[in-house]
Amino acid sequence: MAGQPNKKVLIIMSDAASFPLYNTGSDGKTVSQDSGYFLMELAKPLQKILEAGYQVTFASPEGKEPTPDPLSVSLAAFAGNYYERQRELDLIEQMKKENGFSHPKKFSEISDEELKSYSGIFIPGGHAPLTDLGDNSDLGRILSHFHSKQKPTAALCHGPWAFLSTKPFAYKGYKMTAWSDAEEKFMETMLRGEIDKVAGTLQEHGVDMQEGVAKSMGSITVDRELITGDNPMSASAIGNKFLEMMAAK
Repeated sequence: MAGQPNKKVLIIMSDAASFPLYNTGSDGKTVSQDSGYFLMELAKPLQKILEAGYQVTFASPEGKEPTPDPLSVSLAAFAGNYYERQRELDLIEQMKKENGFSHPKKFSEISDEELKSYSGIFIPGGHAPLTDLGDNSDLGRILSHFHSKQKPTAALCHGPWAFLSTKPFAYKGYKMTAWSDAEEKFMETMLRGEIDKVAGTLQEHGVDMQEGVAKSMGSITVDRELITGDNPMSASAIGNKFLEMMAAK
């Protein structure tokens, strides 16, 4: 899986192992709900990126080891497919040994000059981005580089929350798909609290949300340099399109 020097992808991770759950119980408190990155949303595109010969660099706000969402490593998330889950867990272990996954680069350590060397940027989901990717000024700087150069930018599920870090907001008028408000409301029922809404918040910032497309399993939305997807079922499709767009640059 050795990459070529001129083929590099930046993968944005969250440092968070939880996200805020608001107005829980009768006292209306905010609590922390365990979360992290969603395994298959990272692993499926990552496998494709590596197989295509790209080097990958993991980056996060403070360089902490990323935590998987507990739900995403359950057999239920893989519809009982033990072997598929094991392949993805093994890939992450390989990244810890070979690609610095346990010690991502801090956003602040990535210079504007270094950003020029990357072909594309990918942001997987899981609820963790809600905690620390929406208002990070260094992430805003990084994303603004890819936006200004029209380099392929892929984000999945809750990953598009990271776009809110751009100031001023760089993606007004873009068509996007993200974890829908309807899906989040289902999670709220399960967890008995309120959660920040990715799709609704992006829409408030002028994004043309394509929630209808998400009703088709594995569908994605492409607009200019952006490729976005709704949920884990979009992981393979977003990986394929990301590679196609990087190859075309």
